Amino acid sequence: MLTDDYHPLKGKRLEVLKADGSVVKELDPKLDDATLLSIYRTMVLTRLADDKAVKLQRQGRLGAYPPTKGQEASQIGPAVAMEKDDWTVWAFRELGNLIHRGVPLWRLYLYWMGNEEGSNYVEGQRITPSAVPVGSQIPHSVGIAYAARSRKERTAVVCYFGDGGTSEGEFHEGLNFAGVWKTPNVFICQNNQWAISVPRSRQTAADTIAQKAIAYGFPGIQVDGNDVLAMYIATNEALERARNGEGPTLIESYTYRMGDHTTSDDATRYRLEKELEEWAQKDPIKRFRTYLVNRGLWDDAKETALNEELAAFVEEAVKKAEAYPRPTLEDTFKFTYEKMPEELEEQLAALRDDLGKEG
Repeated sequence: MLTDDYHPLKGKRLEVLKADGSVVKELDPKLDDATLLSIYRTMVLTRLADDKAVKLQRQGRLGAYPPTKGQEASQIGPAVAMEKDDWTVWAFRELGNLIHRGVPLWRLYLYWMGNEEGSNYVEGQRITPSAVPVGSQIPHSVGIAYAARSRKERTAVVCYFGDGGTSEGEFHEGLNFAGVWKTPNVFICQNNQWAISVPRSRQTAADTIAQKAIAYGFPGIQVDGNDVLAMYIATNEALERARNGEGPTLIESYTYRMGDHTTSDDATRYRLEKELEEWAQKDPIKRFRTYLVNRGLWDDAKETALNEELAAFVEEAVKKAEAYPRPTLEDTFKFTYEKMPEELEEQLAALRDDLGKEG
């Protein structure tokens, strides 16, 4: 098992794909060409869609947004390993996972434009809405996994959170419950080195985040989060353990946030340019592209064609999101509760009265 060979106390980090595009042969998952090209397409689409979202926010056409640049492999590798009936429980920086699992890009843009209709995914998709409060989604993921186990479903739940989330009580409560009840959870901590302006060194005195799993009684593993193949095989093994009733796994995806925490942040105030330049050399998309070129699956002409195709696709997604009917003031009252409380009915009546007077 990978979690034995790369036990977090051994100080080894799982890496399959090297910077020069070569692979560790004994770890190569041997994915077919179509799957490899699909992975690359989603990685490029995620990067372009993310870049567009930042520009839209700067233009006042989209609300505060959390850039995902640099973390594409951390999100898409696990998505490839997941099955249709598995759950994605995400925080807010998991764009690549959602795109690969079929959430329409225009709906994701719609959500960040402030329209909750953007959280209304395709029927049957097992993906929860975004959970912006840090760490709050972790116990939810355990509850979903516990329910799936009780129903005897062969279902696993992938839960994402950041390194900052490990300092929250929900992290302990969720992982402790998961360990005790052996729920089919795969916890993925996207350790991107910074929780807003707080560095990883201030989150925990532990050498790794992965080793925290030991205290909860289940395996943990630190993975090169900029290596899409490593993230795939680590998650694939963890998902199999979960589906077979062997309990949860904690995966620490060792990666880097290339952009600001959100578009409300300015990372230059707390992060050195030298650090950014060093991590830019480990860009997950460049590394995977080199691998595809070495295998004879990719070239400059294909790269140009793909970028043109996806740029047009992104623009169409923006148009569709911006053309969608905007939420109204009344929606705030109508859709907060299943049945509107009496006090809200009174407030809505007062609002309608005031709006009538203005007219």
